[in-house]
Amino acid sequence: KNYIYVIELKQWEEAKKTALNDCVETFTGGRERIVQHPCTQVYNYTKLLENVNASIQEQDIRLKPLRYLHNFKEKYIQELEEREYEFYIKEVPLFYIHDTLKLSNYIKQHIKKKPDPRLFELIDHGKLKPSKALQRRKIRSLPFLQSEFYMIDEQQVAYSYILKLVENSLKNNKKYTIVVQGGPGTGKSVIAVSLLAKLIKDGYSTSYVSKNSAPRNVYSKLLVDGHKRLNYVKGLFKGSGSFCNEDKNKYDCLLVDEAHRLNDKSGLYRNLGKNQIMEIIHSSRVSVFFLDEEQIVHVNDIGSVDEIRKWAKYENSEFKCNDQLILTSQFRCNGSNAYIAFLDNLLQIRETANNSIEDLDYDFRVYDDPNKMREDLRKLNQINNKSRMLAGYTYDWKSKKDPEAMDINLSHDFHAQWNFSSTSTWAIDKDSFEQVGCIHTSQGLEFDYVGVIIGNDLRFENGKVITDVSKRSKSDASVHGLSKKE
Repeated sequence: KNYIYVIELKQWEEAKKTALNDCVETFTGGRERIVQHPCTQVYNYTKLLENVNASIQEQDIRLKPLRYLHNFKEKYIQELEEREYEFYIKEVPLFYIHDTLKLSNYIKQHIKKKPDPRLFELIDHGKLKPSKALQRRKIRSLPFLQSEFYMIDEQQVAYSYILKLVENSLKNNKKYTIVVQGGPGTGKSVIAVSLLAKLIKDGYSTSYVSKNSAPRNVYSKLLVDGHKRLNYVKGLFKGSGSFCNEDKNKYDCLLVDEAHRLNDKSGLYRNLGKNQIMEIIHSSRVSVFFLDEEQIVHVNDIGSVDEIRKWAKYENSEFKCNDQLILTSQFRCNGSNAYIAFLDNLLQIRETANNSIEDLDYDFRVYDDPNKMREDLRKLNQINNKSRMLAGYTYDWKSKKDPEAMDINLSHDFHAQWNFSSTSTWAIDKDSFEQVGCIHTSQGLEFDYVGVIIGNDLRFENGKVITDVSKRSKSDASVHGLSKKE
């Protein structure tokens, strides 16, 4: 095995313990903030790298974290060494301003040969490829459900903040409504599933809620596989329309993922209940909404900060939406915000400086032959069943009534069907690669490679990217009534 010692320097001069698990308060970023304990932070960084950096996994590299607070004032040391932080302090040697010689001796003791620079090159160029992606995680130890995700920076702060409010809610008999905001890949679902694990372990009544059935079906299937308490496990995952007639404060905490997808009415014909946001808040002492207002899909999606605030006030629930609940770090797209910025610029969503991906270590290809794309993806999918084809609803779903019909017919004699109507877990099914998925079967889930078929509803015309809703399939309910609402 190869060992790399990770020494993270902190310029902090002082810090104080907080009531939030594994968090302290210090002056950083121009003001006082609640952040991870320095030992917790570097410990989780190294564990995260071990889990997501392909080179570390392949070369059997072990990371050893250290902390050096070279400006830290002695009178605040006790604040960092409280019993609450004991686990991480044992795992991460912590050195202060007066420990220069001690740190030097530690390095000499553990690093006895000349470092191999190739190890650093491997890590620097290693692709971020999760070894334990969210929907592959097998959490079967209920009722001793434990989360194995390593949260860093703002993820840990949001997680601990929510746990504290759940605890306070029961003590003070008070309702809270919490909004966690973050773009794609910032860890909203990781926090939601981690909270689900922790709350169950601590004996709270809780459920994971989503309007879109894909993520809850996938997560519950992975939990159910091989587990005896099937009904209990399935009951942990609920649709957003499940609370129309629920008693007030039945749950201690409801965790609402993809909250931007919530609707007002529930039911197949949208004739049940009053408002899903109101009903969720009504049903739980603490309701947590994980939100990205830019990911709204359906014309009837109403999830927004303002809408949630309105119903929190209606239900006399204290509304929480602040800097401690904003996620910014990107964990998809090889960990690169630059790729997201490149797409925004390419699609003319917003102008950015990222008009090229030449410097990004990211596999991005454009095909004029869809058969070649499918063949490349098929080979990649044989590795771990983590590659899929996706498309927008430009094509009628003929195969729903006629199993022999092809839905997507393109040039180069390419033919394919939409995803199976006989399954609710297309994203992880072993035999689903040949079918093309859509936003409703893939949103919120993880893949290693995705081939996107661009339909006639998106085109480049006179120097502009044009979206044309008239080219969508007539069966696409997500845009029904759009012209009236405009």
